[in-house]
Amino acid sequence: MSPVVAVAITAVGLYLLQWLFQTSFKKKATLGKLPPGPPRKPFVGNLNDLPSHEAKPWEHWLKHKDLYGPISSLTVSGQNIVIVNDMHLAIELLDRRSLTYASRPHMNFAALAGWDKMLGSVPYSPRFKAIRRAIHRQVGSNVSVSGFRSVQEVEVRRLLYRLLEDPANLTKHIRKEAGGIVLKVAYGYNVDPHRPDPLVDLADKAMDEFSFAFLSGTWAVDFFPFLKHVPAWFPGAKFARVAKAFRARAHAFSTVPYDFTRSRMAKGDYTPSFLSNLLEDGVPTPGSEEEIVAKWASSVLYGGGADTTVSTLRGWFLAMAIFPEVQREAQAEIDRVIGPGRLPTFEDRENLPYINAMIKEILRWHPILPMGAAHTSIRDDFWGEYVIPKGTMVMPNTWAFTHDPVTYHDPEAFKPERFLHSEGHVPEQDPYYLTFGHGRRVCPGRTLADANLFLSISQIVASFNITKPIRDGKEVDLSLELTNGIIVHPKPFEVDIKPRSAAYAQLIRDADLQWEDSNADELSGLI
Repeated sequence: MSPVVAVAITAVGLYLLQWLFQTSFKKKATLGKLPPGPPRKPFVGNLNDLPSHEAKPWEHWLKHKDLYGPISSLTVSGQNIVIVNDMHLAIELLDRRSLTYASRPHMNFAALAGWDKMLGSVPYSPRFKAIRRAIHRQVGSNVSVSGFRSVQEVEVRRLLYRLLEDPANLTKHIRKEAGGIVLKVAYGYNVDPHRPDPLVDLADKAMDEFSFAFLSGTWAVDFFPFLKHVPAWFPGAKFARVAKAFRARAHAFSTVPYDFTRSRMAKGDYTPSFLSNLLEDGVPTPGSEEEIVAKWASSVLYGGGADTTVSTLRGWFLAMAIFPEVQREAQAEIDRVIGPGRLPTFEDRENLPYINAMIKEILRWHPILPMGAAHTSIRDDFWGEYVIPKGTMVMPNTWAFTHDPVTYHDPEAFKPERFLHSEGHVPEQDPYYLTFGHGRRVCPGRTLADANLFLSISQIVASFNITKPIRDGKEVDLSLELTNGIIVHPKPFEVDIKPRSAAYAQLIRDADLQWEDSNADELSGLI
């Protein structure tokens, strides 16, 4: 590209930035004042006030609470951004006024990367409603999820067996369990029980890229839309090359398992699943809106039910090692209610209040979407003296909500009893709906994820002792350190996992693991 053309592009871009900034400023002045925030600069607004790549966004934005109060705002290249650092205000705006904040921001990089059809990024539209209806109909209630209990039971038994035989590979086993459940439920696909599975590997890599694609402040094209027209070969256009690689994986993530189920149905040899139920009335025309809905409604189950479960379970294992007194209390409840002759089942749940409180506490202590998921206002709104114009990106700081010492006593500690009734103690705020989203954007697969968490956690804590490892005669210190992304994971850690007794070890070995032939070979050439 010649220098003249490059200069022309830059000039046009600056003109657009100026126009966007001026337009936003005029609207703000007409409607009223935005919530307080750092001073805006000409052209770029608050671009320099965004968190760095190394910073944890939830910690960065929490500083606004001390500086500006429970709600603050920024403007970057004409885009208004509102940060909500108060739980009650988030409930008022995002739940009680759910229609006003029912949409999602358009993220240019995510669209270039092929993730604009994933439910979490789809704006409030007929497509959003169609995908959500499809998910809710099949996994949106306890009754509908109960139809998949046998799948969960088998995969949890397999997880216990793998932990018993190979405790060092904890994360690999959790991923296998979570992937096995969701891929069976979504597509009727049997993962390879003994080797790495190609579809699980594809989905895990895709979800890592999905999380990175939506990381706020990472991609310049999200704030300077004209950059999306810059070719991948252009100097400085690394984002375009990354987006191209991400797009290939996003396409495979939605298409490969869809084609697997469709092919199986054509042969009349398939396991009933979420997708097969959607396709009962006929396979949609390729490229049609019906096919897009079917593909991405199925795909979202992995993001909502597998990747999130992996992060939560890994966080729970870490918590058990750091807070052994919690583990002992949970085991005492199981010994008292169930006894040593069997493992907990779904039918036992209502009789295990401490286990249920422990699940609430891991959701609070380790919220896997610490900055929630950004909402977008579909019309002008007002809170007190402040205006929130139509098109504003609203970001709830979920980590701040669940670690607010006003709401949760000693928030850094892992204390399930905070959610239990006792003499002189009123249970603290249930974090369930804080961590699974707000209003019309609440996670539609939360019931499936919650069921998996209960069965996995209750059977693991019944069967194993989880402790800090001993190295060179000393106990290794552990703490919760998180990766960055829209979905965060604990950074790598080690714990020791040993059966509580020989009887529990034998109980695990005697279980019917129902090993099945894998469908992995049928994906040859597709991935």
